[in-house]
Amino acid sequence: MNVKLIEVADFEELSSAAAAIVEQQVLGNSHSVLGLATGSTPIGLYEKMAEGCRQRGVSYKNVQTINLDEYRGLGAGHPNSYRSFMNEHLFNAIDIPPANTHIPDGRAVEVEAECRRYEALIDRIGPPHLQILGLGTNGHIGFNEPGTPENSVTHCVALTDSTRENNARFFASPEEVPTHAITMGIASILKSRKILLLASGAKKAPAVKQFMEQRITGSFPASFLWKHPDVTLIVDEEAYQLVREKRQ
Repeated sequence: MNVKLIEVADFEELSSAAAAIVEQQVLGNSHSVLGLATGSTPIGLYEKMAEGCRQRGVSYKNVQTINLDEYRGLGAGHPNSYRSFMNEHLFNAIDIPPANTHIPDGRAVEVEAECRRYEALIDRIGPPHLQILGLGTNGHIGFNEPGTPENSVTHCVALTDSTRENNARFFASPEEVPTHAITMGIASILKSRKILLLASGAKKAPAVKQFMEQRITGSFPASFLWKHPDVTLIVDEEAYQLVREKRQ
């Protein structure tokens, strides 16, 4: 089994455990490249990272970050863009230079050229020493929805109804949720040296159960992580409950 499993009690412990792994990486290599995710799951991790920068002397001055994705059509200044999300929840709270933070340009006119540029950037400054991922309810990682090819690199993707519904809470109305996004592909993600996969809450329990079955299938993109040599999955009790019940 090439996935290391860390079971914790709740979201608070998950966030602390994830932050400890990130800080170990950064303290061991001050020029680390971190792959970052958005969404509700990593918010606690980012709070702990900011706390570590303020209170424990963990510096991100020489760190580079590469974000997984950005909504198509939203500029960096849009309040629902992932650039705004990262500024609010992490970048403005740590000592990382803005020039060291990289996110796809959601307003790029030539989207295919932007995808090629971003993939080249991943190879030039990365790939990430440590990639953070959240586990989607339908198994998506980044915005790689079910059916995404394993060999996919950075691309523009149409978001499924379920993903748009899950993200609607961040918008004033469901209709405002973008229909497309630019995302690192599965092959892009698998370039990372280490991967940290996070899952919290009962809503993620079915996805965790399917992931732990180790059946690699394009209909569940996270299953491709079983092909990576160094993955750590952190789950809290609610997210792991269906696996635990099955094994009892």
